Amino acid sequence: MTTMFADTLLIVFISICTALLAEGITWVLVYRTDKYKRLKAEVEKQSKKLEKKKELITESAGRTQKKKIERQEEKLKNNNRDLSMVRMKSMFAIGFCFTALMGMFNSIFDGRVVAKLPFVPLSYIQGLSHRNLIGEDYTDCSFIFLYILCTMSIRQNIQKMLGLAPSRAATKQAGGFLGPPPQAGKFS
Repeated sequence: MTTMFADTLLIVFISICTALLAEGITWVLVYRTDKYKRLKAEVEKQSKKLEKKKELITESAGRTQKKKIERQEEKLKNNNRDLSMVRMKSMFAIGFCFTALMGMFNSIFDGRVVAKLPFVPLSYIQGLSHRNLIGEDYTDCSFIFLYILCTMSIRQNIQKMLGLAPSRAATKQAGGFLGPPPQAGKFS
């Protein structure tokens, strides 16, 4: 049991280190560039401007007002796309580094139960949570599952602490996979 606890703490530590490494790579390749700073400032400005316009406008607004808002949304969408393209080169570098690190960590923790889950995961997640583990106890947790959970939570918090996370206004306007969908059809 003590080795399982030590493994869990080691995986949390590894997750923190890899998240810091990823943010360091991203800072070197993206965050310190003038193009990124300019695009980020533009997205912030456009997001706030668009949010103010949407608050002021009513349902009975004229077509010209609605067209202006649609143009503003399109401009914001294009700037968000450009910002994503700027970040793409760091994503490739981080992906390459993490692929190398994952191979090493998988060989170290192969077949070892690193944590005990307080629940039985859903059947489609069990392949990941019980990966390379012997036995039928699906509350046993593999390295990869715990590492992914830790990294997902830790990296976002590190980005917030370092001030590198996107602003709430930009995130709200851009939508995203887990964020609220953009309200494009509101004025149609």
